Amino acid sequence: MDEKIILKAEDLDGYLTDDDMKELNCLDSMFKETMKYFEPKNEEKIIEGYDKMGHEMQKICSAHPNIKVYSFETEEGAHAEASRVISKLRDIKTSHQEFMYYSQRAYEMLFRMAYTDKHSDKKGHIVVQTPVNFPVQNYAVHKIPDIDHKIENTVMCVMLRGALLPSMIVSKEIEEYSSHGYITPFALFKISRNDKKNESDMEYILDLKKSFFNLEALNGKDLIFADPMNATGGSLVTVVKYLQAQGVKPKSISFFNTISTLKGAIRVTRALENCTCYTLWLDPVMNEKAYIMPGLGDAGDRLNGTDTHEHPRNIMQLIADYGHNITCLYRNQLFEIEKTVLG
Repeated sequence: MDEKIILKAEDLDGYLTDDDMKELNCLDSMFKETMKYFEPKNEEKIIEGYDKMGHEMQKICSAHPNIKVYSFETEEGAHAEASRVISKLRDIKTSHQEFMYYSQRAYEMLFRMAYTDKHSDKKGHIVVQTPVNFPVQNYAVHKIPDIDHKIENTVMCVMLRGALLPSMIVSKEIEEYSSHGYITPFALFKISRNDKKNESDMEYILDLKKSFFNLEALNGKDLIFADPMNATGGSLVTVVKYLQAQGVKPKSISFFNTISTLKGAIRVTRALENCTCYTLWLDPVMNEKAYIMPGLGDAGDRLNGTDTHEHPRNIMQLIADYGHNITCLYRNQLFEIEKTVLG
């Protein structure tokens, strides 16, 4: 078996219709018009341009029920939180530790949108022993939605490396909402883009030698992918199409993104059966190098630091670099990852 699976950009072309391309080209024109006011900076015109693009994307998404955008799906009172979180993640001045903190907030918000908001699930109870033990040991009771049936068939599928911490965050949310303390199994996929290529001839490379997964453990499961950025959708399509070629039949696929392009969101929900894309924020376009605009830069580097070309870190080194506070917070998730990697 080949150690590397390569999906080429032309393999993704068929998932977009002529109508899709007209809408995407319209957004591209709107963004280019707005860019005219970036330098010199004209805030009034920039705000006007983004407002128009936002309304256009909301209109387009109304025809795509499997694309769930936070500000399109939630009540208006929640939109300010999303705006503040995304603005901090975008900001060039946001430090590494802040970026990790706001990434955690982003994925907690996405989890709520996917699993607990607008749902009529029966209630479960958490009974907690508190530190107060006089005159007797005290307990507290808290109600939460009973969503065991939604989360206890899930497997976290990690597209290394930028998706490692977001995947741990979502897995911990599942553990804390599960009445049985369900800890997701993990499947780890070393997937990358050939950054020497442009969007039009991009290659997506799945390195099986550096991936760790059990095909049988993925069959019939609800697969969750938590990647900070969804630009073209090519990485997700590469991994899932490979799994399907090996006989894996997912029950469902959920794709959680901090930021997604409209093009990438349409593509993955068209290419993959029973796939839902949950995104905190929708960006209108990519540049010719397939970088999201306005985007937030390289989310993997901002979460994990930059690898040197000569000495890229393996997964254990990445986890070690997160530091004591993070590894203690996600201790159970790390045990599962360790089992997956070390067997």
